[in-house]
Amino acid sequence: MKTTPLTELHQNLGAKMAPFAGYLMPISYAGIQEEHKAVRERAGLFDVSHMGEFIVKGKQALDLVQYVTSNDASKLAIGQAQYSCLPNTQGGIVDDLLVYRLDEDQCAAGEQAFMLVVNAANIDKDWNWIQQFADRFDTRMVNISDQSALLALQGPKALEILQLLTDVNLAELKYYHFTKGTVAGVPNVLISATGYTGAGGFELYFNNQEAVSLWDALMAAGRPHDIQPAGLGARDTLRLEMGYCLYGNDIDDTTSPLEAGLGWITKLKKGNFVGADKIHFLKEQGIGRKLVGFTVQDRRVPRHDYLLCASDGSEIGKVTSGTMSPTLGIPIGMGYVPAERSDPGTSIHVQAGSKMLAATVVKLPFLNP
Repeated sequence: MKTTPLTELHQNLGAKMAPFAGYLMPISYAGIQEEHKAVRERAGLFDVSHMGEFIVKGKQALDLVQYVTSNDASKLAIGQAQYSCLPNTQGGIVDDLLVYRLDEDQCAAGEQAFMLVVNAANIDKDWNWIQQFADRFDTRMVNISDQSALLALQGPKALEILQLLTDVNLAELKYYHFTKGTVAGVPNVLISATGYTGAGGFELYFNNQEAVSLWDALMAAGRPHDIQPAGLGARDTLRLEMGYCLYGNDIDDTTSPLEAGLGWITKLKKGNFVGADKIHFLKEQGIGRKLVGFTVQDRRVPRHDYLLCASDGSEIGKVTSGTMSPTLGIPIGMGYVPAERSDPGTSIHVQAGSKMLAATVVKLPFLNP
């Protein structure tokens, strides 16, 4: 079981720990509801150091990134990031990821540099997947996952808290932009205006050895705002309220980005990339199923793999994610249904054991914070 540089700290805080993607991770501290509320209303701090980071550098770094990802990385200026996915040759999804266009101060003349941030469960899989294409390009790749820590400071008070610890003007850092700066005396921190919660905030990338001091500094700076340490449980309920996909649940090797509502990060006009032909064919043919959000008219929570059914009880799909929304106070879920049943307002049912729960397809996100 792998650990992060903060595992001992989490245990000392009394966190409920559990295995996740091969790592021992904090699921909750005070409780998922309380942590969720803190992030929506004030601020929460997450250790997400289990995520993977690859550096891609070289004269054809952009060409490689363009070939293996679905979004158009040529649109990125230095200091910009984008959400993307790694399609497979059948048009499914190897992983979803963030692509960062890095400064070229460490590059030779004519070179570019990118950082790819991938899901923890897929680090080895993604590395091997990209490596099989890397030989065709004048690039070199470095896996810095084990040397890098990542903290996510999320919530409406995140800017105010982080600003106490850095000279970087955070108000000027637009969404999906990043810069490097000193935070709480720690130099060379990559400060990214991104997150997986929909509550606003920042993600901070830095070397492992600084993790405890940065965590402590952020918690101290956030104390006047009643900042809470937050675990993966709240991270999941927060992302689900926003309709964000979780790899392994809502998307996987068999789901097309078009079916998953990720057509906006799939740029078929950018030129050839892995799986483009299959995705283009599906677009022309029309998708047969679609990932939707739904609410349940009951107190029972729709769980992963519960069946979605028509009013006559016939199976039409499966639940991919579900929870009791802490903000809305109702059960919410996502799942795949036939395209003709995907319009908001459509009535469907969730089979929970012997009970059929009435549900309604709704427009995502569930919440507009």
